[in-house]
Amino acid sequence: MAEKHLISKSSFIKGIQCDKQLYLYKYQYDWMDKVSEIQQAIFNRGHEVGELAQQIFPGGIKATEDPKKTAQAIERTTELVESGTKVIYEAAFVFDEVLVIADIIVWDGKQWNIYEVKSSTSISDTYYQDAAIQYYVISNCLNVNDISIIYINNQYVRKGSLELNKLYNTESVKDKVSELQNFIKVELKRLKKVLKGKDIPEIDIGPHCSVPYQCGFWGYCWKDIPEYSVFNIAGLKGNKKFELYELGHIKLEDVPEEYPLSQTQRLQIESHIGKKVIVDNDNIKKFLSTISYPVYYMDFETFMPAIPMFDGTRPYQQIPFQYSLHYQKTPKSKVEHEEFLTDADGDPREPFLKKLLEDTKEPGIILVYNKAFEITRMKELAADFPKYAKETEERIERIVDLMQPFQKKYYYTPEMLGSYSIKSVLPALVPELSYKGMEIADGGTASAAFESLYYEQDVFRIKEIRENLLKYCGMDTLAMVKILNVLQKL
Repeated sequence: MAEKHLISKSSFIKGIQCDKQLYLYKYQYDWMDKVSEIQQAIFNRGHEVGELAQQIFPGGIKATEDPKKTAQAIERTTELVESGTKVIYEAAFVFDEVLVIADIIVWDGKQWNIYEVKSSTSISDTYYQDAAIQYYVISNCLNVNDISIIYINNQYVRKGSLELNKLYNTESVKDKVSELQNFIKVELKRLKKVLKGKDIPEIDIGPHCSVPYQCGFWGYCWKDIPEYSVFNIAGLKGNKKFELYELGHIKLEDVPEEYPLSQTQRLQIESHIGKKVIVDNDNIKKFLSTISYPVYYMDFETFMPAIPMFDGTRPYQQIPFQYSLHYQKTPKSKVEHEEFLTDADGDPREPFLKKLLEDTKEPGIILVYNKAFEITRMKELAADFPKYAKETEERIERIVDLMQPFQKKYYYTPEMLGSYSIKSVLPALVPELSYKGMEIADGGTASAAFESLYYEQDVFRIKEIRENLLKYCGMDTLAMVKILNVLQKL
């Protein structure tokens, strides 16, 4: 098992997706895009899910202390196997110039059983390929009985201590990976040839750039695509965008008039070319007629722990932890502000709901941006805490969606770049306000930042994260105040 490796399991999966990605990952690692906070949170989640799953097979010994020190990990794995260790975590093996690190291997008295842990709630084709390369290598190093994938059961509801046998599903995939062994051998031979080449493979951008995962070299491969291009045409399917690209139509100005597009897609292009602002006064007036004062401007933030942290919650359930409320009694009255951000020391749902109902008890419509999100969260809270159901339903009935006039293109400017996201609408309508430069500037980052507070020990870092969360959520509702003002002035 001590031979050198050319390919790892992760690089093999990258190579299946794109030869160029494999080559760059092996030889130009520094060109890779910077890992975002959201991506890092996903990596951390996978690590957390994997470590917890080890408790299904307690008493094991970890073989890989540092993934970069592969020779040490392989040597340690060999020692553990030969010494009769029955459960090994992160066991490292090399065969046919391929390195794999198995999450868990277990000796059943006669043979070894391999377990790969995934933080998703189902098994994808990529996971089968992942397991197949593991099986190919390890079955040539050990006597293997079975290989299984352990993944999250999203129907599990926590009640008291975690029940790992219910939180995780374990499914044997030996039959499937056995069928893939010839595929593995053929692909390995091909990918080794790619890696032994002297030049970066000449592969153009295409749908493979984001399937099954977004390529880590997006910035390198897409550097010649303008920031605003046919890939920003709203609602246009990916295959159609690449069809335009392959025909040589990259800028919006290049799209032929005869190319089949929807009315709103054509509107986006014409607005961009002619620098025209689209204003549908009649429909804007109809929308504004649904708004009467007082007005609450409301926005929620949620996080989605893979491992349920609180009783009555499921894996990946959206847990509201923060809201911002701006309030205006009349169009000319001063705008007031209320906010809530729970402490990261328990279940935030009931304190969140209780405070929200208190802060919105006075009459007035509740304006949100993308009402499906807030309404769904409120219905979930009402189901989880029935004693507040009647009040919560009353608040839901008062909700109006500020996204509507932008989603339906009643108001559109070239600066929106085809998007009706509040992140695009705000700077287009109110140039002096923007999310640029904010430490937390999107919901995914906010979610990851809040979840980190449950583990953060540095009081100064905790204070900083909380301040950034309050600034971000507050910006969302202030944005709604300003956007409504613009619509009213039309």
